[in-house]
Amino acid sequence: MRIGTHLLLAGITLATLAPPAHAAESVLLANGFEMRCDHHAQIGKRVRLYLSAGGDSYIELHPEEIASVTHVPDPPPQQQPPAAREAATEARLTPADLRQMLSRAGQAHNIDVDLLASIVKAESNGNTRAVSRAGARGLMQLMPSTATGLGVQDSFQPDQNLRGGSAYLDELLTRYHENLALALAAYNAGPAAVDRYHGIPPYRETRIYVARVIHEFNRRVLAREAQARRAAAQSSAGAAISPASPAGNL
Repeated sequence: MRIGTHLLLAGITLATLAPPAHAAESVLLANGFEMRCDHHAQIGKRVRLYLSAGGDSYIELHPEEIASVTHVPDPPPQQQPPAAREAATEARLTPADLRQMLSRAGQAHNIDVDLLASIVKAESNGNTRAVSRAGARGLMQLMPSTATGLGVQDSFQPDQNLRGGSAYLDELLTRYHENLALALAAYNAGPAAVDRYHGIPPYRETRIYVARVIHEFNRRVLAREAQARRAAAQSSAGAAISPASPAGNL
């Protein structure tokens, strides 16, 4: 496979990048990327986007980097009707079904199946009908324009979504010379943002996403390797205790 097994990203941990519990503003950047923050303030010649209600966590940008800031009201609490709950349950694939589809998609693009599984977990947690606030759809959360460009006719069809998402990740890995962190950042924030910042963009959401996927990928790879070692040990033990060939004419 094209991706190695030891891919921990230095300096980015889930503990230090916990997402904010509440976001009250939507910030549209000049590069087209949208991010959320709690509030913002003009500090000198820069605009400071606070990621939580306190003042310790923030990102500073130049005013020209921000296209607009809009208030996002909290949605009223709603209980999911029984039909919707049933649909959500039906939208989840069995682990065996999902693994088989991921295996086909991974083989088609020479991508480790555990990497694809880690992305699916981070994007939709295996829900084929998942839709983000930005409109991304399906298992690998494809935006409609991206899906169209990849030839995906229905992002809610698991096979189509996984084929399209894997093809897109393949393109990004090639574009960033197999640098997994950059490819994941581009998958989340868009290639334009990665190119502009010459690396992982300073977006809290993107940094959390990259760390989460790589952490899950490493966990899966280590578990796979441990399982292979156990299987090899059991096989060796079975061969060692097998009865000797009976004596007789040779």
